[in-house]
Amino acid sequence: MSLNEVVTTGHAATRYETHGTRIVVASGDYDMQTIAPLAAALRAAAEEHPSVVLDVSGVTFADSAFLNLLILTHRTTDLRLAGPTAPVRRILELTGVDTVLKVRETVEEAAAC
Repeated sequence: MSLNEVVTTGHAATRYETHGTRIVVASGDYDMQTIAPLAAALRAAAEEHPSVVLDVSGVTFADSAFLNLLILTHRTTDLRLAGPTAPVRRILELTGVDTVLKVRETVEEAAAC
């Protein structure tokens, strides 16, 4: 397992590979001010692999900047979400994005679909 990490104040985006899929682990709050490190991690992952799993089990807040990043990333790769927290699930359901993206409970399930 190869590991890369981008950390900013209270926010982290860790990348690793499993089963031929790039996994990006996000944690913390994501809004317009804090989305850049995650955007960079997802962009790099999408350039390296045709499928990317975003582990959102550590995301405590997500707004429209986060949602926009998901949609833009989905356009460039097979993006799957794993372990959505209540704030993430809420924004996905309110906007209908949960019907567009593959959302699974675990990273293993998301990597396998």
